[in-house]
Amino acid sequence: MIDYTRHLQELIKSHFQKYQEILVLLGARQVGKTTLLKRCFPDAFFISVDNEPVKQNLERYDSAVYRQMLPENIDKIVIDEIHLLSNPGRVAKIIFDQIPGIKLIITGSSSFQIKNRTSESLAGRKIDYFLFPLTFSEILYQKGIEADLNFRIWDNIISGKGEEIVHNFDLQGLLENVLVFGQYPSLLNNPGDEKYLLNLVDSVIFKDLLELKTIGNRSAALNLLRLLAYQIGSLVNVTELAGRLGIDAVTVRRYLAIFEQSFVIFPLSPFTSRKRDEIGKMNKYYFYDLGLRNALIDNFKPMNSREDYGFLFENFIISEVLKINSYASLGLKMNFWRTKQGSEIDLVITDRAGDIRAIEIKTGKSRPNVAFLNRYPRAKIVGVSLKNFY
Repeated sequence: MIDYTRHLQELIKSHFQKYQEILVLLGARQVGKTTLLKRCFPDAFFISVDNEPVKQNLERYDSAVYRQMLPENIDKIVIDEIHLLSNPGRVAKIIFDQIPGIKLIITGSSSFQIKNRTSESLAGRKIDYFLFPLTFSEILYQKGIEADLNFRIWDNIISGKGEEIVHNFDLQGLLENVLVFGQYPSLLNNPGDEKYLLNLVDSVIFKDLLELKTIGNRSAALNLLRLLAYQIGSLVNVTELAGRLGIDAVTVRRYLAIFEQSFVIFPLSPFTSRKRDEIGKMNKYYFYDLGLRNALIDNFKPMNSREDYGFLFENFIISEVLKINSYASLGLKMNFWRTKQGSEIDLVITDRAGDIRAIEIKTGKSRPNVAFLNRYPRAKIVGVSLKNFY
């Protein structure tokens, strides 16, 4: 039996011991938000906005109507998929301000809409949490391979030893499955389910966005994502993308922002001290989930027959660090570094103390980047490979 424990679980469970503010849980569709909240708050009253009569009642914006919807002796309410409301912030504000004694929890799969529509009305009334597709540690724990959840990938980066680590399970086999099929929770029960991922592309990427009329040109948006899928780890030139797609650069930037805020892709910006030959403007883009990325280009070939192995592994490590940074509240700044001459560091991490770690991500062994060390002699170079990442 799968244990669905997540890194965020204890933090979510203890929220109302520390705060009175609304608990806002954000993340893409199907990452396990509802499952997590049911584990954390089994006695809460769940309200699904997917239910049309419920949605109509909520959109009356009347506290008396809301009270009638609630059973007696309920002190916690979960409003699921609140982004589907025309004004989610107003609903949450009425409940928070006008129904005393209620602890409010809301979920949404489109942070774009929630942040846009709640930033003013819920100012000072909410605390945001983010749930991502499973971490590698969560997969191993839920499969019963590991006895506890950990942040070992980050611990190995911190240690910087670079030694090969021997495990008593098929680490490479599990990794290769993740690189092809991704880390959505449903795949634990249905490994290698290509049909699920192909359907997920439509629901995750377009269902909310089309309903909310945030994307006007579906074809161009899909092609934009496909172009990004083919160029993981490459510099993204917005003007060039606009020309290839036949749309203007403003629209490309808007679509990129929507996909970022809907947890499909995330950017890495350049690390630079403004030296003349350092790249300082163009971002790189990575996917929160590689299964979704592979579904976009309909490529589920095994790793031994792919040319993008290195790029997938790079995306995997960077996305794992991003998740750990969020879950453990590490406060890390994440960038990449590249010069016009082509010298490059995949991931540059700056911690709260200002210490810099330059992470070179390679499927094989890597050599320390002398050019980076010459410019940033206090930095620590760490090599992450298939042999030592976990």
